[in-house]
Amino acid sequence: MNKSVLFALCFPLFSFSQVSDEEVLKKIYKSALTESQCYYWLDDLSNKIGSRLSGSAGAEKAVAYTKQKMESLGFDKVYLQEVMVPKWVRGEQEVAYLKVGTKKISFPICALGMSVATSKSGINANVIEVKSIEEMQVLGAEKVRGKIIFFNRPMNPEHIETFHAYGGCVDQRSSGAREAGKLGAIAVIVRSMNLRLDDLPHTGSTNYGDVPNDQKIPAAAISTNGAEQLSRLLKENPNSKLFFKQSCTVFPDVLSYNVVGEIIGSVHPERIMIVGGHLDSWDLGDGSQDDGAGCVQSMAVLDLFKKINYKPKNTIRVVLFMNEENGVRGGLQYEKESNKRGENHIFALESDAGGFTPRGFSILCDDANYDKVLSWRTLFEPYLIHIFRRSSGHTGVDIGPLQSAKIVKVGLQPDSQRYFDYHHAANDTFDSVNKRELELGGAAMASLIYLFDQYGID
Repeated sequence: MNKSVLFALCFPLFSFSQVSDEEVLKKIYKSALTESQCYYWLDDLSNKIGSRLSGSAGAEKAVAYTKQKMESLGFDKVYLQEVMVPKWVRGEQEVAYLKVGTKKISFPICALGMSVATSKSGINANVIEVKSIEEMQVLGAEKVRGKIIFFNRPMNPEHIETFHAYGGCVDQRSSGAREAGKLGAIAVIVRSMNLRLDDLPHTGSTNYGDVPNDQKIPAAAISTNGAEQLSRLLKENPNSKLFFKQSCTVFPDVLSYNVVGEIIGSVHPERIMIVGGHLDSWDLGDGSQDDGAGCVQSMAVLDLFKKINYKPKNTIRVVLFMNEENGVRGGLQYEKESNKRGENHIFALESDAGGFTPRGFSILCDDANYDKVLSWRTLFEPYLIHIFRRSSGHTGVDIGPLQSAKIVKVGLQPDSQRYFDYHHAANDTFDSVNKRELELGGAAMASLIYLFDQYGID
């Protein structure tokens, strides 16, 4: 048999210009739910490699694994992009307890990322509980000096969108140590960013800004149950002293990489559309929700196009960014390199909100392109995608720095109700991810990218 005939029988091609958008989305979803391997890639990242904090051996292994995987999928180009990243190591298990009379009451804590250590003998001091940085500043240096500041503002449960609740209190984690140190505090303890009451402390970065190294103070997170208990005990015993000890270390920056794969556009190879997530994760769990899920979904987008034999008009590029969690170096370096090459990005989609059931998208664009997205809503209705929300400025940390003459930025919006149960905690593990939900997210991403690839931006 003629080889070209055999190829056509085995790999039937058709003109997508002759197929309705409804039919293409059906093909994407069918392929995602019956052929996608993204769940198994996540299994490898989570269970064979594990946590992937920037500068760690796990991050190095994840770079090698995802590069090899994209090469095996047959993308047109796969390469590494150098980026210098922080190297922070947690060290020994953290310890915290309150002495009440002869009793020693322990609390689950973990060092915040990029925090300095306590002394080897730990810290033992009185505690001042506050609900906000502003409340602490009103107290002033006279009352704060020499104390441990306990930031105990919970995430507001009234917000249906849990990212709003997170945004309403994350400043105490990111800026609490810096501001408390200015007033003479010797350490801070921060309530975990979590709507659930549990015994799992949630880490995350603290930012000292331009504070000199010798003036940085240790910062740790306490579990939500621990915060409730500590608050109660301090009210009953206001002069009690809290002991805590942590041994984290900041090392010099090390070389790492963004991992990039692409399918070159058949009509406009110079126009670039990117889809991505961040490859690094915190060290307590294995980073399946944050953001292994977003990485494998992004790889799946290109793989789905290959599976349905769709050749994009524009260059579609998957970028697995390094160092979103404690520096955003990958996103900044990608934009720097893009500027050097004079690249024209017309679209960027980030998945960094977990692998839960997709509900829709947040969209940062002008009126014309937003109207275009709204015109596609009926295409997504069969797949229960109903959120097409205009963003006020944020769709993803890593695509945030990306600038072009005109660009549409999008963030995948999964159901967020359970996300902060796992975010930055030890239970962010592979068993928290549902295979079907993960695949549905990849299909939703591929569908939107297909439509923008077909019709361009206005």
